[in-house]
Amino acid sequence: MDVRKLLEKNAARMDALYAGVDQTERYEQLAEAFRAQFGREPALFVSAPGRTEVVGNHTDHQNGKVLAASVNLDTVAAVAPREDGIVKLYSAGFEMPFVVDVADDTVHEDEKETTFALIRGVAARLKQLGYMVGGFDASVTSTVFKGSGLSSSAAFEVMLVAAFDALYNGWRVDPKENARVSQYAENVFFGKPSGLLDQSASAVGGLVTMDFAVSPASVESIAYDFGAKGYAVCVVAAGGEHGNLTADYAAVPAEMKDVARALGRELLCDVTPEELMAALPKLKNRVKDRAILRAFHYVDETRRVADAVDALKADDLQGFFRAVIGSGESSWKLLQNLHVPGSDNQEMPLALEMSRRMLEGRGAWRIHGGGFAGTILAFVPFDLLDGYRAAMDGVFGEKATTVLAIRPEGVVKID
Repeated sequence: MDVRKLLEKNAARMDALYAGVDQTERYEQLAEAFRAQFGREPALFVSAPGRTEVVGNHTDHQNGKVLAASVNLDTVAAVAPREDGIVKLYSAGFEMPFVVDVADDTVHEDEKETTFALIRGVAARLKQLGYMVGGFDASVTSTVFKGSGLSSSAAFEVMLVAAFDALYNGWRVDPKENARVSQYAENVFFGKPSGLLDQSASAVGGLVTMDFAVSPASVESIAYDFGAKGYAVCVVAAGGEHGNLTADYAAVPAEMKDVARALGRELLCDVTPEELMAALPKLKNRVKDRAILRAFHYVDETRRVADAVDALKADDLQGFFRAVIGSGESSWKLLQNLHVPGSDNQEMPLALEMSRRMLEGRGAWRIHGGGFAGTILAFVPFDLLDGYRAAMDGVFGEKATTVLAIRPEGVVKID
């Protein structure tokens, strides 16, 4: 494979995917890694982007609304088929490959929360849905840094679906189907409860609003160029580690569902703010107080998404910023997912307070992603960007601040 010629053939697309940043060296290095690891040429590349959650914190698992976007950071795999039904995958940063026989599509308890589980889960679900599955070799690299709230796990899952699809199904898995397969692998095989936000934003791509109250979820693209309005979209890696927080993440949807069940519903999407307020005497001491507060966050947040979308459509940037800030304040006060209870380190609240003091009246800031650790999101005027980045990097470490671009496409193959 002549990688340089391949990328030149796809030059316009690559330019759009990566916001004009040349990827030739990165792709050539990935192809060379594949040759060294497998002794042959890759057949093609697949790329799945990370995502930024703009408004709609912890709404998807209750069939609410969300506003999200794919970004120009991605997980890329060089892949080629093999005939023995084995997936052998090398991931940058890991010395040994992940090896899975996809003929075995049962859940392995000892694989929970591992890459093995994601590979096996994606293959199993595709087979259940009637798609072809086979073995392949893969070399993988990613710029979606872990713990960033940009969902490196979803990008990896979406990439896996794309690899099976490109090699064995003629690229016919719809992006929305890709997202559902990826979610299934994470929920059932990996063992982590999650909604469909992360996978949908990575697979579908662009700036999108999603409504999960209908099945399949409705997805609407929104054209809006923050750069043209003089704003940079940034994430700041405040710190903390996601790896041991599965129980904290799982408690959020579980407690929301407790409130819904106490009101005779399955999910909070069927509960209005007025109904929740009226039911407080019934809910108090029947469910946790924190669960009630989290339910208030949900019913407010899913309406806030609609406000943010309306503001963008009306080109009301200040109205949009109010929705973003309101989302962050609700996550801090009601959802309570900014730090781990009992921990003395509160990196994310500190990052948000710094942002408020620098951006108030000019931009917006909020928690980013699932919470408890990781990153914050900020919309920063270009004239404040250098100072903002210097201040945040000075506290949270060199290159803690990353300026993003919204990627117009989700998962893609480059061949």
